[in-house]
Amino acid sequence: MAESLAQTRGYNGFSYADISHVLGITKASLHYHFPTKEALGQALMERYAEEFRLALARIAETASSALEMVERYVALYRDVLVVGRLCLCGMFAAEVTTLPPGIQDRVRAFFDMNEQWLSDAFARGRHEGTLRIEQDAAEGARLFMGALEGAMLVARSYGQPQRFDADSRRLVALFLGAASRS
Repeated sequence: MAESLAQTRGYNGFSYADISHVLGITKASLHYHFPTKEALGQALMERYAEEFRLALARIAETASSALEMVERYVALYRDVLVVGRLCLCGMFAAEVTTLPPGIQDRVRAFFDMNEQWLSDAFARGRHEGTLRIEQDAAEGARLFMGALEGAMLVARSYGQPQRFDADSRRLVALFLGAASRS
């Protein structure tokens, strides 16, 4: 529940009262498990990052090509958007200057993990000849992830997940261009 609230309202947009109301428990019960909102935020970040890491590992293990890896990566973002949420770290990144330092660190660690994974996927695609990447794989990974997060934000502001679909398809095609189309 706290993750859902954080993904729709941001870290600063929910309180223990909101969570306790929705779950039908007392704020004291929440404070027992998470003495501070920072502790709750860190726990949310840790769980979210671990679940995302596992999803990325599954993709890397089962994808037949780097292009499929990237397309399935994009689908992770879309799956969150279509239920009215944003990437937890993208939402927290918008508020980073107001977050406690421990949560700021976890947000950056999440993006570092994603950039490394994408960089590896881009390098694989270059090696196997399935992706045509114009820039350094690490630099491209940063730019791609930033564009994807931005596409999510804009699509959400319009309430149009299909806008994200169109933008992300263009992003993959323009940014990564399948090598067979070059």
